[in-house]
Amino acid sequence: MSSNNKTDFTQGSILKKLFWFMLPILGALILQAAYGAVDLLVVGKFGSTAGLSAVSTGSQVLNLVTFVVTQFAMGITVLIARYIGEKKTGQIGKVLGGGVVVFTIISIGLFIFMVCFARLISVLMQAPTEAVSLTTVYVRICGSGIFFIVAYNVLAAIFRGLGDSRSPLIFVFVACIVNIVGDMLLVAGLHMDAAGAALATVLAQAVSVVCAIVMLFRKKLPFSIAKSDFRLNKQCRKFLEIGLPLALQEFLTQLSFLALCAFVNRLGLEASSGYGVACKIVNFAMLIPSSLMQSMASFVSQNVGAGNKKRARQAMFTGIGIGAAFGCVVFCIVMFKGDVLAGCFSNDAAVIQKGFEYLKGFAPETILTAVLFSMIGYFNGNNKTLWVMIQGLTQTLLVRLPMAYIMSIQPNASLTNIGIAAPTSTVVGIVLNIIFFFSYE
Repeated sequence: MSSNNKTDFTQGSILKKLFWFMLPILGALILQAAYGAVDLLVVGKFGSTAGLSAVSTGSQVLNLVTFVVTQFAMGITVLIARYIGEKKTGQIGKVLGGGVVVFTIISIGLFIFMVCFARLISVLMQAPTEAVSLTTVYVRICGSGIFFIVAYNVLAAIFRGLGDSRSPLIFVFVACIVNIVGDMLLVAGLHMDAAGAALATVLAQAVSVVCAIVMLFRKKLPFSIAKSDFRLNKQCRKFLEIGLPLALQEFLTQLSFLALCAFVNRLGLEASSGYGVACKIVNFAMLIPSSLMQSMASFVSQNVGAGNKKRARQAMFTGIGIGAAFGCVVFCIVMFKGDVLAGCFSNDAAVIQKGFEYLKGFAPETILTAVLFSMIGYFNGNNKTLWVMIQGLTQTLLVRLPMAYIMSIQPNASLTNIGIAAPTSTVVGIVLNIIFFFSYE
């Protein structure tokens, strides 16, 4: 099969092409989650409980930035895939040039905010008193390297838009190796605790960006790019119209998770650390739905650009089937072996127990999200990102957050009950999307 056939989603078996396009994205997400998990694992084994809480809380802040940038960059992915489907590859250079300018501006703003207000962020997150200083250091170091974190996600979005999901797998693999070596050297070897974990993360992202740029220039591209493309142009407005609603929704969604982290932090250091451990496991559990959503956007967008909407709809249902099948397996592991998984990140029995408590409530989300994310990927590919924002904010702000808060203030508050808020809000999201799908179609 030629390279062009591999990246042409408008013909051939939907299941086969979607699966093989999704697989490298899944692999890259697994590796990305792995080097985040390694930070927590190494600090949990060789650092302090305060350091574990700091990495847990600080990584929530970093996740907010990373996920918002990823959703923002989805505008670039969708637009590139659309132009390929429409055979208008001459516009792609302007998309990339404008994207570089926009995301450079965003990086400068994030750098200033995270470095200057690191302690305020830690306090607002209600980090336990023992962990405030370490959390501040973690956020400040990650903020100093935010240029690399943003650049990595933008480059990955470009590759996915071109129908290439394999290259991001390679450069994130390199990043994973660098992060593991860095954690072992800085945390286990030099006992730098949370600061060492943050430094390893930034170094890993920097190396991955260098690898990605080298691979992009060596790749045979279906377009040309000139110096004049690197400015604010008409293509900026187009990808902002797609990406901005997604970024806003993701920002508010991640804020809700930060609020949830703050709710849990009030329950004490063990609950805070246990929740942090559970979140790393949740990150792995959500990998298949997330990879489906990202691959679905490119797949659907290319078919919509080619005028093949029926095939785009078939891709959504195929994605739901794939995700639900894997989700059932993940559900059983999380629901019944969550304590074993939590034990990989901490030696503290109380922390393990708290982590398992949260996972019991969260477990149904592993199946439900497969359905929801496939639908979201379909709507993203159809440029219905405003709707994606509306349904996301509805389920987050009106269901998940209020329910989690109410559960957290109960006498003898249970992390299991707090965890149930996630699948409950997802059910609401699925219902909303089904109604919109039949209305839109």
